[in-house]
Amino acid sequence: MAEDLPKVAPKRPHQHAAVRPVQFRGGGFAPRGARWVGILIFVLLITLAELGSRQGWISKLTLPRPYDVLATLTELYASGLLWTHVSVSLSRLIVGAALGASVGIGVGLIIGLFSYVRAGLVPLVAALFPIPKIALLPLFVIWFGIDEASKYALIAFGTFTPTVVATYGAVDNVDRTLIRMGQSFNLSWLSIVRKIVLPGAMPGILSGLRISLAIAIILLVAAEMLGAEHGIGAYILEAGSLYDLERLFAGVAILSILGVLVSSLIGLVERHVLRWRG
Repeated sequence: MAEDLPKVAPKRPHQHAAVRPVQFRGGGFAPRGARWVGILIFVLLITLAELGSRQGWISKLTLPRPYDVLATLTELYASGLLWTHVSVSLSRLIVGAALGASVGIGVGLIIGLFSYVRAGLVPLVAALFPIPKIALLPLFVIWFGIDEASKYALIAFGTFTPTVVATYGAVDNVDRTLIRMGQSFNLSWLSIVRKIVLPGAMPGILSGLRISLAIAIILLVAAEMLGAEHGIGAYILEAGSLYDLERLFAGVAILSILGVLVSSLIGLVERHVLRWRG
C-alpha cells in the first residue's frame, strides 16, 4: 500500500543564489594617482582668466592676461634675469630651511623621547610658535645685519617652530603597543627608537615639513623685500612699486611653481621613505 502513495521529492537543506564576486574593499583609503586632474584645474583656471580678460569681464587693472604674464616670463628668461633671481632665492631657501628643519627635527625628537626635556621646552615652543615671524625681521636685521645672515636666520626660525611641533607630535602618535612589543623582546632603547619610533613618526614629520617649507617660502619673500637686490621677493617688490601687474604676477607664478616643486620633492621623499606602508 505504501507503493501507491505519491512520491514527494526530498527537501534540500538550502538552495543558494548565484554566487557574485565580491569587490575588493581592503585598499586602506590609499590615494589613487590622478595627476591629470590637478593639471586640468590649472589649465581651466588660466583659460577662464584669459577668456575673461579678452572679453572685458575682468579689468586689466586688477588682473593681467595670462598670455601677457607668460610673455613677461619669456622676456625674463631671455634676459637671463630669471635664473639670477631664482638662484639667489633658492640658495637662501635651501640654507635657511635646511638649518631650521634639521634643528627642529632634532629638538622635536628630544622633546618626544625625554620627559624632563618636554617639561622644559614645550612651554617655550608654545610661546614662540604664535609669534608672527615676519614681525621679527627688523630685529633679525639689527642682530645679524641687512646682508644674507638675517635672511637665513628669519627663514630658519620660521621653519624651526612648526617642525618641532610636528615632530614631537608625530613621536607621541607612535603606537605604544609596538613599543611595548619591542620591550618584551628585550630590544635596547636605541633599537626601539631606530626601528619603531622613527619609522612610526616619519609620516607626521614629513607632513610637518610640507607646512614648514611653505612658511619658509613666505618668509623668503618677506626677507628679500628688505635690502635685497636680487631674488623673487625683490623682483615682486620692484614690480609692485611700479604697478607693473604683468611682472608682479610673473613673480607670483614663479613662487607658485617653486611651491609645487617643493611639494613634489617631499612627495618623492615620502614614497621612498614610507614604502613600508604599502
